[in-house]
Amino acid sequence: MEFLPSLKTQYPKPHLLYNPFSFDSKRNPIFTSESNSVSWNCFHRHINGRRLVLHSSYVESGSITQSDLENMPLSVDFEPISNETQFDRVIAEAQQLEESVVVLWMANWCRKCIYLKPKLEKLAADYYPRVRFYSIDVNNVPHKLVVRAGVTMPTIQLWRDGKKLGEVIGGHKAYLVVTEVREMIENENSML
Repeated sequence: MEFLPSLKTQYPKPHLLYNPFSFDSKRNPIFTSESNSVSWNCFHRHINGRRLVLHSSYVESGSITQSDLENMPLSVDFEPISNETQFDRVIAEAQQLEESVVVLWMANWCRKCIYLKPKLEKLAADYYPRVRFYSIDVNNVPHKLVVRAGVTMPTIQLWRDGKKLGEVIGGHKAYLVVTEVREMIENENSML
């Protein structure tokens, strides 16, 4: 089982317990560990013929229930930003709420952007609702905003406290871009 870096820094790695008689409703084994009232679980679930494996799930109050698992999104749609005022408002609101914002700069003519967006939407589900995700189609916003951001397509930026903390330019393989974005989000506290 792999633990995400942000969870490693907050909690020590718990001792993993395997009870051969512990199964979920589909008869898949459940691995659990309890440490300081934090539960870590590994669930296997089949949805629409595909196997979903949920690793390193963390809940303060106890283990993840079947209903919690069913209510977790598999992907999160990016909210579109259509003008400079809306962009400034999103960044300001996130600063007030002390949240992080990930912005995908894309174009509808960009094949890499079109291919990358669904993969990033799946990544967004891992950080929902802690991090908010937005997309900006550079063809639908004033050129002034694109110049101000100084981006090429696709670019993924991480914003916190009204400042850009990092960016990933997505001109290479999608799985590498997703990994870099995940690392950028996980390491956001060290970037401050």
